[in-house]
Amino acid sequence: MVHNHNNKMPGKTIISSDWYADEQLIITQISGDIDKQDVIHWEQTLHAALDRVADSGLFKIFINLHGFNAVNVDVHKHFRNTVPLTLARYGWKVGYVAMFPDEAEKIVITRNRNIQCVAAAHCHQDTTKMEKYELLFSSNNEHFFTDAEAANAWIRGFNKPS
Repeated sequence: MVHNHNNKMPGKTIISSDWYADEQLIITQISGDIDKQDVIHWEQTLHAALDRVADSGLFKIFINLHGFNAVNVDVHKHFRNTVPLTLARYGWKVGYVAMFPDEAEKIVITRNRNIQCVAAAHCHQDTTKMEKYELLFSSNNEHFFTDAEAANAWIRGFNKPS
């Protein structure tokens, strides 16, 4: 299990990405007041967790951004591409990229080491945004939540139809 926690004070910053092989599940979290170094560190934990997935394997992912706050616009710009571009390397197109057609058409979906992402749960505290995403972009294998426990329960219960 990749365990990489960075707990800065005084705010509670959480940066971690863990691979649960028995569940074929990655749980990645970034929350708190986040600067660019934090985003880079989080990306490193995410890539380290993905590196644990076996060649030609499958995984589900819980992207927990509840409590995430970019300290400035530059940080947010760097951060916002991480999930769509990273998951695109594992055969996954994040639903909300449909909002940005110019950017979306540049995203190339590939299969790094023939690994496939099969489901994604996204969690963020912005109710308005998440309700909009759930309404417009959710599918049977991708949902958007404001409640981390609900997101965790859904992704852990998700079973790929055989």
